[in-house]
Amino acid sequence: MNPSNYVIEVHDSMASIEKTQWNQLLLSNSVPTPFLRYEYLNAMHESVSAVSQTGWTPKYVTLGVEGKMLAACPLYLKSHSYGEYVFDWAWAQAYQRHGLHYYPKALIASPFSPVPGSRLLALDPTHRVALLKSVLDLCLEWGVSSLHMLYASLEDMDAAEQCHMLQRQTIQFHWSNSDVNGQAFESFDGFLNSMNQEKRKKIKQERKKVFEAQVHFKTFEGQDIQEEQWAFFYRCYEQTYLEHGNAPYITREFFQSMHHEMPENWVMFIAYRMDRPIACSLIALQRSESHQPMVAYGRYWGALERVDCLHFEACYYQPLEWCIAHGVARFEGGAQGEHKMARALLPVKTHSAHWLAHPSFAKAVDEFLAQEGQNVEHYLEHLQERSPLKTPDLNHVKTP
Repeated sequence: MNPSNYVIEVHDSMASIEKTQWNQLLLSNSVPTPFLRYEYLNAMHESVSAVSQTGWTPKYVTLGVEGKMLAACPLYLKSHSYGEYVFDWAWAQAYQRHGLHYYPKALIASPFSPVPGSRLLALDPTHRVALLKSVLDLCLEWGVSSLHMLYASLEDMDAAEQCHMLQRQTIQFHWSNSDVNGQAFESFDGFLNSMNQEKRKKIKQERKKVFEAQVHFKTFEGQDIQEEQWAFFYRCYEQTYLEHGNAPYITREFFQSMHHEMPENWVMFIAYRMDRPIACSLIALQRSESHQPMVAYGRYWGALERVDCLHFEACYYQPLEWCIAHGVARFEGGAQGEHKMARALLPVKTHSAHWLAHPSFAKAVDEFLAQEGQNVEHYLEHLQERSPLKTPDLNHVKTP
């Protein structure tokens, strides 16, 4: 297709984009997480969670021909670097020291969602590259300092390479529902048996502390999560932020929208003590076309009372037990958190791409990323040496 036929449009809200086309485009990509769904992004905007007033000015970009959407991405102009989880604060400070403005910058990402997935939604690689080139042209036109594409898929990174963007890698921790033979675990005990004795013992001790504190859990899924449970969840979520001296990023209205627009994508675990709710965790789901949950994402948690090891139970053990029972292939634990390895969430690489308008700073960041990349590789090797899983007994491996 002749690139001159493309129609590039910039949208200040999702309301001017056709929902069905956006969601169908998302599903045609390799990693269609719920965090790029039309309903999710629209809720971020309509709930005043990710809007200009909070430093997220929406500039959603679509590329099409004769009314058919061929590619699209969520683009924001940012006045800060909060809520991103791929840190560039040092770059901003370097700009400031040289009397230059780092903000506004441009960002291709899902707000407050450090979840790897497709970012440049496109029907094929040609449209994906054309979309990214169009976004870079817009960045030049707007005079922003930089463009950042966070937690991108490998297809997105290929497009970024073709557009000469700098590439960066970070580490997250994900759990796989797979034993040494590649089979899904049949039970939580089966999962525990895949771990070495030290880590297995530690998890049992942590779960015992919660049980002895007379705490039990109830699980609510999809439509079964009622207004009452969503309200309690937000109370816990808000309380945890306030205890750390900050207001929560996401408003109550966003979660109300999730209740009405995307209920099938959520599972909630509520902790009770003496039949009184005291804590809550929330995970998101990616489902197959047949509605089978495929991937779970640890997202939010909060507590009104302190109980030793309650966080681990609510955020890891309850979700993992649910994942095993429902045949979920993978549980992603979110940003950072080396402590997750003790719960059998193992290190994986995540990817981002960056473009800086200032040539000297682009060169300096390129050199920094080369060194950082080597450090990430060494860190990954170090983590892999500390695997919590049992070491295979090579003496019992059959040879052909």
